[in-house]
Amino acid sequence: MAFDTPAGTRGARQPSGPFFRWANTMMARRLRRKGGKMMGFNALVLTTIGAKSGAERTNPVGWFPGPEGSWLIVASAAGAANNPAWYYNIAAHPDKVQIEIDGRKIPVTATQLHGLERAQAWQQITTAAPRFAQYEHKTDRELPIIRLVTQPS
Repeated sequence: MAFDTPAGTRGARQPSGPFFRWANTMMARRLRRKGGKMMGFNALVLTTIGAKSGAERTNPVGWFPGPEGSWLIVASAAGAANNPAWYYNIAAHPDKVQIEIDGRKIPVTATQLHGLERAQAWQQITTAAPRFAQYEHKTDRELPIIRLVTQPS
């Protein structure tokens, strides 16, 4: 499915700047060492290839269990008008994504959910983490939900 969610026209301030980058780096290091949670969510380290730069980029993100052992992540950017940069990186290179979870590096393929599939996943996510419903109310864009599936060996 296409990665086709446009930026919105309104939303919360997107987390950015040197402190946010430092905090992301520290959280990714902690997740690599100990695994666990971030802000109350199960968390993983997402590695993408920059859409413009071609450089490897890492971000800690919350995840939710998907069907058949997949992982669901939400490109919420805390309800900002714009999608997070990693969303565009995944859109440019959906087959060059890697996650780190439970001390393992796993190559995954990313697909964006649409329609009924997205609606069902959104219900699951907002039930488990009501904060995401608040993010959606802050912006006029539909928050993309991405399914990550282990690549075949």
